[in-house]
Amino acid sequence: SKILVPDVALVDPVTTTTMDPQLTALTGMDAVTHLVEAFVSTASSPLTDVNALAAIPLILKYLPQAVRHPEAMEFRTPMMMASLMAGLAFSNAGLGATHSLSHALGGLLDLPHGECNMWFLNEVIDFNFSSAAEKYRRLGEGMGLDLAGATPERCKSLLLERLASLEKEIGAERGAQDIAISADLIPRLAATAAADVSMLTNPRTPTLEDVQVLYERALLR
Repeated sequence: SKILVPDVALVDPVTTTTMDPQLTALTGMDAVTHLVEAFVSTASSPLTDVNALAAIPLILKYLPQAVRHPEAMEFRTPMMMASLMAGLAFSNAGLGATHSLSHALGGLLDLPHGECNMWFLNEVIDFNFSSAAEKYRRLGEGMGLDLAGATPERCKSLLLERLASLEKEIGAERGAQDIAISADLIPRLAATAAADVSMLTNPRTPTLEDVQVLYERALLR
């Protein structure tokens, strides 16, 4: 609720030093998802784009270090700043289908939110890409990818590869197949996700069937 928004927020990276490496990695991937979805959101603006783009290089540089050295403030501090900037971006621009899928699955099975986002992010980018190709190109360039002259398909491929390499670098590669999702749950999950508020600002409007397919591709391999 908007009435629960605080007058003052204390953003203190010291509080994150009690998180173990796995939780650090998963919350880091949540921050990645925040900035990606905010940047391509239909409600994005130049002001939210600035925050999303500024968070990218910080996360790529400091998240792996924060995972390896959980108590090192020289890594925790810029990661906290990146998380804050990604939060400012999505709080004003909204999110997208990744979070809608994640909210439904995590809420039903009590799974880590960042991990759910990680499972769905690349599938959703693949689904959305044609509806926000230039925005995704800019994200890739913000990640340091050389996309000059690259076709949209090549841009998408390189972006997905970079995100996968980040997951590998931080040791967050556990697959969704490890949680043994039943195919019978897919229709229920899809109905919940399709009605999630984050779906409203997704750059491509999915049908209920599209949402079911996204779940199947991510969970039933």
